Amino acid sequence: MKLLVPAVTSIALLGAPAAMAADWTGPYAGFSIGHADVDGPGAADGKETTFGGHIGYDYDFGDFVVGSELELTRFDLGLPAGGGTIDNVANLKLKGGYDFGSALGYAVVGASRAYTSLGNESGYVYGLGVAYQVNEQFTVSGEVLQHKFSNVNSTSSDLDSTSVNLRASFRF
Repeated sequence: MKLLVPAVTSIALLGAPAAMAADWTGPYAGFSIGHADVDGPGAADGKETTFGGHIGYDYDFGDFVVGSELELTRFDLGLPAGGGTIDNVANLKLKGGYDFGSALGYAVVGASRAYTSLGNESGYVYGLGVAYQVNEQFTVSGEVLQHKFSNVNSTSSDLDSTSVNLRASFRF
């Protein structure tokens, strides 16, 4: 353990000079792990660890970066009080952000689809993220996302979720 922290720090520092003039243009794919806090109808609330995968494409315009991403997250969250289960959430996100060199601050907005035991429901997602290029091929990032689903399963019940995700991506 005493050697792990200096080794990780050294790798990050060695990768940083190559990423200083980072170009964010191109495709990427990766995985995420996170935590979701779901507010369902009535007392049907829950919290769960999530994991998933994503694939996307960014285009760097100099100071600004735009892109799109398809993401599938496994929730596997049982909601109490007859709230059913949330199995997966799929997001199609549009991204726009500011290029700080090896770092990218961005906002996302898009469509979301929840797959639940009570039926599937479409909604929307929005949030903020920060990405860091460790080197030309490897990026780490974090996102905070808010999901909103109204009238779930043709009822007047709403379903909201806030998630925090740590992500690792390989850039092609």
